[in-house]
Amino acid sequence: MFQRTFLRQAQRSLLSVRSTPATSAVRRTAQQPQLPQFARPLIPQSAARLYSTENKAENGEQNGAAESQEGEDACRKELEEKKKEIVGLKDQYLRSKADFINLQERTKRDMDNSRNFAIQRFAQDLLESIDNFDRAMLAVPKEKLEAAPTEANKDLLDLVSGLKMTQNVLMGTLKKHGLEQFDPSAPAEDGAAQKFDPNVHEAVFMTKVEGREDGEIMFVQSKGFRLNGRVLRAAKVGVVKNN
Repeated sequence: MFQRTFLRQAQRSLLSVRSTPATSAVRRTAQQPQLPQFARPLIPQSAARLYSTENKAENGEQNGAAESQEGEDACRKELEEKKKEIVGLKDQYLRSKADFINLQERTKRDMDNSRNFAIQRFAQDLLESIDNFDRAMLAVPKEKLEAAPTEANKDLLDLVSGLKMTQNVLMGTLKKHGLEQFDPSAPAEDGAAQKFDPNVHEAVFMTKVEGREDGEIMFVQSKGFRLNGRVLRAAKVGVVKNN
């Protein structure tokens, strides 16, 4: 009986010593008194998170600004290169255009020269024949040409007239193709004697002539010719030189 009672007391003691997890939590809660909500310390968790997010945003903005600046520099550099390339291409275009215009003008000038002076050699070969007409006219004395027509001089006058007609027809035909004859013995527009011009005259000799100015043409050995404004043959003349 005594032993049984002793065992029961021992079991009760063990049960009192052992405690469940819920009981332990209750005991800890009971041992640590809870403070009211208004007295609890505030933990700035949200502030800490906000500070971290702002730093990340600032870093992102800085990185974005740096990348944007690099992109702008690259675009600016590329734009400058394109501008230089455009300037070079424009210069090449203007040079090519100027060369093409010069080529056109030179080709046109060569074509005009070829057209205008195509008969130059042919005309030079005819000059001697034209001079022979003048020599034939000079072979007849002037007084016979001015004499009244008679049975004695009729043939001579007809021959001279025929030569003049042939010469006029020939010179008219050559004039249509640009060949013209000029006579330095003919007076100038003001009626004075023509002056020596080295561009159109060739001085065969120079001599003193009283009453005439230096440089005047006093003798014509052969007349000159122009082909479309270009001197084909200079006139051979004698020039006055008193000094």
